[in-house]
Amino acid sequence: MTSVQKTLSPAPYPPLVCETPAMEAAVTRLIDRVFGPGRFAKSSERLRESNTLLPDCSFVALRDGEPVGCCRMWPVTIGGEPVAFLGPLAVDPDERSAGLGQALVESAVEAARAAGWRAVLLVGDGPYFGRVGFTNAHTAGVVMPGPVDQRRVLLLPLKEAGDEGLAGLVAIDPRG
Repeated sequence: MTSVQKTLSPAPYPPLVCETPAMEAAVTRLIDRVFGPGRFAKSSERLRESNTLLPDCSFVALRDGEPVGCCRMWPVTIGGEPVAFLGPLAVDPDERSAGLGQALVESAVEAARAAGWRAVLLVGDGPYFGRVGFTNAHTAGVVMPGPVDQRRVLLLPLKEAGDEGLAGLVAIDPRG
């Protein structure tokens, strides 16, 4: 397993490792605990159902062998152009406020950059994800598969102008 350790604040957080298939059930339990059953109603879930996780770009924080945080990535397209889709980001309530969520996002983004992705798409809180560089400056033409607050559709370019010219329906990447 790849391990990434970053220190964003004096408070320590557990080591971050790439997600493996063996972790799937425990990571799903964490996500269920953090978000509850309401997460299945979100349009973002349509992009994760029947999709293939990008394990080299998906990170888990382990404490005593159990996931206490995760940030997952998935292959999608915007109008046929491949991008990575981030989500969910889940952090156990007892592990919040130490920078763990941001460290997970930064690790996933850097892994996606290293893997050659053009951009990362997500639906989330602008001020929170803006700290990592996400913005809705080039998302007016991005169409999620279902109802979504368009202000929460955010992109982060991983290459020069990687977020420009992306428009159309967001769909599971058939090549993923």
